[in-house]
Amino acid sequence: MSEKSPYVPVFELTRGEIGESLHFGAVTVTDKTGTLIAGCGDPRLVTYLRSSAKPFQVLPLIEAGGVDHFGLTLKEVALMCASHSGTDAHVQVAASIQKKVDVGELDLMCGIQPPMDEATREQLRARGQTPTQNRHNCSGKHSGMLAQARLNGWSVDHYIDPIHPVQQQILKTFAEVCAVPMEDVELGIDGCSAPNFAIPLRQAAQGFARLCDPDDFPPARASACRTIIQAMTTHPDMIAGPGRFDTRLMQVTDGRIVAKGGAEGYQIIGIRPGALGAHSPALGITVKISDGDARHRARSGVVLEVLRQLGALNATELAELAEFGPHSEIYNWRKLTVGEARPVFKLEIFERLETLPV
Repeated sequence: MSEKSPYVPVFELTRGEIGESLHFGAVTVTDKTGTLIAGCGDPRLVTYLRSSAKPFQVLPLIEAGGVDHFGLTLKEVALMCASHSGTDAHVQVAASIQKKVDVGELDLMCGIQPPMDEATREQLRARGQTPTQNRHNCSGKHSGMLAQARLNGWSVDHYIDPIHPVQQQILKTFAEVCAVPMEDVELGIDGCSAPNFAIPLRQAAQGFARLCDPDDFPPARASACRTIIQAMTTHPDMIAGPGRFDTRLMQVTDGRIVAKGGAEGYQIIGIRPGALGAHSPALGITVKISDGDARHRARSGVVLEVLRQLGALNATELAELAEFGPHSEIYNWRKLTVGEARPVFKLEIFERLETLPV
C-alpha cells in the first residue's frame, strides 16, 4: 500500500461541465510561533523554497550593517530579494549595487538569462544587444552575496560554494529564523548555481511570519527584518516586474501583504501584523503546487483563494487582481469561453483567530 500523498486537489481546469485537468498542492498557514492556523495537505512536506528563500538569504548582510556600510537604498535591498524581470530599470539598480560594493557584473556567478520581460527582450534584439549577467533574475541576490563577502573581508571568488563563509552564514541565519537545526536543512543547487534550501512547509511559513513580526529577535536581526520587509513592500516593482503576480499583489495591498514566489510552484506570503484587523498577528503562508505549475495556471489562483478565505483581501482588491484568479475563464483561439480555471479546496482551520472568517 502506498503512503498517503502530502498533496490534495487544489485547482482544476474545466471544459464545458467536465473537469479536464487537476493540480494538486499543499498550503500551510502559521503564526510566528509555528502554530498551525490553517491549511490543506501536509505541513510536514519538505520541499525547496527556490527563490522564495531570497529574503532570508539577504538577511545576514543587512543584519551585519551592510546598508549603512555600503550606503544601500531600499530599492537596492529590494532587488537583492528579487526574481526580477531583467528590465533596464532592474539592470540599473544591480549595477548601482555592484559599484558601491566594488565588484563587477562579470563577478556574478549566476549565469546569463534572457530577460523575463517580453518588451525588454524585444528592445534588446532591436538594439542588437545580447543579455548579460545583470539581466538574470537573480543578479540582485548574487550582488548581495558579493556585498556580504566584501563586508566581512572574505574572498569574492567561489562565493556560491556551499562551504564559502557567505553560504555558511546564510545557512546558519536561515536555519535560526525558521527554527530548524542546520543539519536538518536539505541543500540543493538552485538554477542560478547558489545553494538552496528544503525544509517543511510549516517551518518556512513560520520563518516568514517572523520576518514580518521580528520583535522576538535580538535588535540587530529585528531591524534587518524590518528593513527587508520595508524594502519589498516599498519597491514591489523590483521584486518581480511589470504585470507579474508578486509585484501586483504587493502594489494592490499597499504593503499589508508580502509576496515572494519561487520556481516549481512554490510561493511564500507574509501577512503583516494588523493586516487582518486590530491586533491580528503576523502570518506566514507557504504554497507548493506538486507538478511545478510550469504553465503558471495554478499558483496565483491558489494564493488568491487562500487570502480570500482568510479574509485578507477585500472585494476591490480581488477585482484588481482578477487577471491572476482565483477564478478565470478559459478561452479558445476564437476567444470563445470554453471552460473555467478555479480553486477546489477549502482551508481547514486548526486555530481559530478572532479575525478569521467562519
